Amino acid sequence: MRLAWFTTLSGALVLLSGCAQFGEEQDESPGSKGELLQEAAGALTIQNALSLNALSLNALSLNALSLNALSLDGLSAQNLQALRDPGTAGQLSRQFLHYAVGCALESGQSFTLPWTDTDGAVRHETYAGELGLIDSWKSRPLKVVEQRLVSACLAARVNLHGVSVTISIRSPQKALKLNPSSTELQDFPQVEGAFWGNLFAPTPQLFACHNSATIGNSRAWQRDCTTGYLNEEGELEACGPIQIVGACSEVCKSIKPSGQYYPECMERPGQGSSMIKEVITTALP
Repeated sequence: MRLAWFTTLSGALVLLSGCAQFGEEQDESPGSKGELLQEAAGALTIQNALSLNALSLNALSLNALSLNALSLDGLSAQNLQALRDPGTAGQLSRQFLHYAVGCALESGQSFTLPWTDTDGAVRHETYAGELGLIDSWKSRPLKVVEQRLVSACLAARVNLHGVSVTISIRSPQKALKLNPSSTELQDFPQVEGAFWGNLFAPTPQLFACHNSATIGNSRAWQRDCTTGYLNEEGELEACGPIQIVGACSEVCKSIKPSGQYYPECMERPGQGSSMIKEVITTALP
């Protein structure tokens, strides 16, 4: 029942170029939806349930991650080198860390990274926890089920266009297991779909499915990573390496009416029938 967004990186924390910058101005198209975002954020900040973030698909890489514990002592020398790179690659790596920390750690927890910029000035960036999915990541590596949950959270935060959109993140797992508040359900009634997979596996995979009834709304909000998007030729394309597997009704168990989330989805659609519960459902105004 939290709200947020995403990017990710490679095993060496080296990302692709083209990521939206921190502090980028909020895109308020279409129409008055920018005002709706601000109103919704204001209504739910008491619950610390909303965040407005924007990261583009160009920052996504599905190479296996090598992060251990989210601490300076836990990061490998290779990862620290990538994070402390003063160039574009380092900036993108630090953006990933920012959002990974936001997914994993809870409010009140944080991770501080010192690094030196091109002018020789030492920076200390602190990344705050938000959702609290796996707060123990500060002291130990993620277990497989935890890898899936953090991966689903990151996938749910992708935006193909790099624009800022507030979404409702829902799941029966860990910190999200409580049902969304009546206010959240009212302000974010359009369930757009679900995300799952594992970015940390030797062969990383991400999946997304869409709610057939809300495709138009998702595209109006420029949230195309559940539905696929239309290119300049009007042809439907997938959202980068996120495999869009069609309607959630075909690959997931029915939505839970009380919390408006998909409780389980096929671990690898088309490759077997086993189901997993580490699924993030997203909803829009």
